[in-house]
Amino acid sequence: MGSSTTAMLLSGPLRAEAKSPFRIGACDWSIKHKQDIGAFDTAKKIGLEGLQVSFSTPGSDFDLRDQKIREQYFENVERTGVQIASLGMGILNQKPLATNPESIDWVADAVDVMAAMKKEQPDLAPTVCLLAFFGKGDINGKPELMKSVIAKLKTVMPKAEDEGVIFGIESLLSADDHLKIIDAVGSPNLQVYYDSANSNRMGYDIYREVVQIGGDRICEIHCKENGNLLGKGVVDFPKFRDAVNESGFSGWLIIEGAMKKGADMLEAYRENYQYLDQVFRG
Repeated sequence: MGSSTTAMLLSGPLRAEAKSPFRIGACDWSIKHKQDIGAFDTAKKIGLEGLQVSFSTPGSDFDLRDQKIREQYFENVERTGVQIASLGMGILNQKPLATNPESIDWVADAVDVMAAMKKEQPDLAPTVCLLAFFGKGDINGKPELMKSVIAKLKTVMPKAEDEGVIFGIESLLSADDHLKIIDAVGSPNLQVYYDSANSNRMGYDIYREVVQIGGDRICEIHCKENGNLLGKGVVDFPKFRDAVNESGFSGWLIIEGAMKKGADMLEAYRENYQYLDQVFRG
């Protein structure tokens, strides 16, 4: 990446990176561009600094396994100044890692893709991939499914470590159960992708949990509300910020959900961005 591109990126949304340990992005699916290159222009209109980009099955739209698609993503990063914060495997909610034979192959594909991106554009490549465990993929309270996930992740984590790839478990598990899986797999590159709304909805003390897990075992955080804007719902974000700071976490805060039904997405996400910016970086 040339000096002119670097200057352009630093003069755009990434200006916040220089003065704060936090950067703010959103999931591509939350801004109505699931696995869609159009997410970059929308993210720029909102003011976001990054995107969590969907990664799905082979041959799906904008499949990052294809080098030409990766080139399109990099071109949009450079054009808009909006970074790829991470990948997200929501497909695992429909094709569970615990029970679907092909799913672990797709997880291994994510390692290959991020390794390729690092070689192609080391300054622009993501290193984190979210593994989702909701819907059909829910493993909470299901010890046999948890054992299956542990066994499967053990097969791919050595490769992830070699390539510097971090996988984050996002689930309905408690902090204790998240840590049990991480300890059983035994890889520092397996971490927690913490979600404020999901954990709060389960009745967990989110302000204690992030400290318990620790910032070195949280790869990214979903700042989320269900059916409301950030700061207008049940999560006390100033208190959550204090807990996040105590945990030692630094990195991406990714907005997910956080809007009322029927609301204008652009307006809602501009408000969400401004609120999170003020709370965490104000």
